[in-house]
Parts: sequence; C-alpha cells; structure tokens
Amino acid sequence: MFNVCFIAHARDADLTQHRSVIETGTYTLHSVVVRTQAEAVDVSRRMVEDEGVQSILLCPGFTHEDVAEIQEAVRGKAGVFVARGDGPSSAITKRARTGRQS
Repeated sequence: MFNVCFIAHARDADLTQHRSVIETGTYTLHSVVVRTQAEAVDVSRRMVEDEGVQSILLCPGFTHEDVAEIQEAVRGKAGVFVARGDGPSSAITKRARTGRQS
C-alpha cells in the first residue's frame, strides 16, 4: 500500500475539518489544508508517525525553506515533494487564488 499526504495552505483553513482520505486497494491519499507552516510541519510529522505516510506532497505555495523544515520534521521517514507548474500554469493558478481575472 502506497500512503501519501497532500498538504495545502489556505488562510481560512481548519485542519480538523478541511481534510479527506481516498483509498483504493493499493493507494491511500490523505489531503489536509492547513493555515500555517507550523500546522504543516505538525501534520507532516503526525501523518508519518500515526498513518504510516511514505510521501508528503506539498502545494506550490510552500517555499524552499518550508520544504526544508518539513523534510527535517520527517527525518528521512518519508519523501517530501512539491507540486510545481510551468510559468503559464503558475500565472493561471495565481489568478484563481487571488480572485483576479487578468
């Protein structure tokens, strides 16, 4: 079973409510939306320890420093990856996140 956790940031997130789990016979995908970097670090650590997550996938909003902090928190017990797009893709999603149409 491959066990993954996707973590995203949102200003209005409540990590106790904004989460889900999707399971197939061979794959489990946890998703959690957090408000702060401290929550992201804590969720990462807990998901690895409590749920046996092998891979942490972070949304593009995480900085290199954020990624390094999460990597340190899981201490080689899980891979840490960041979902990144190309320039045009990033511009499209930025408009969606900020509510700007142009």
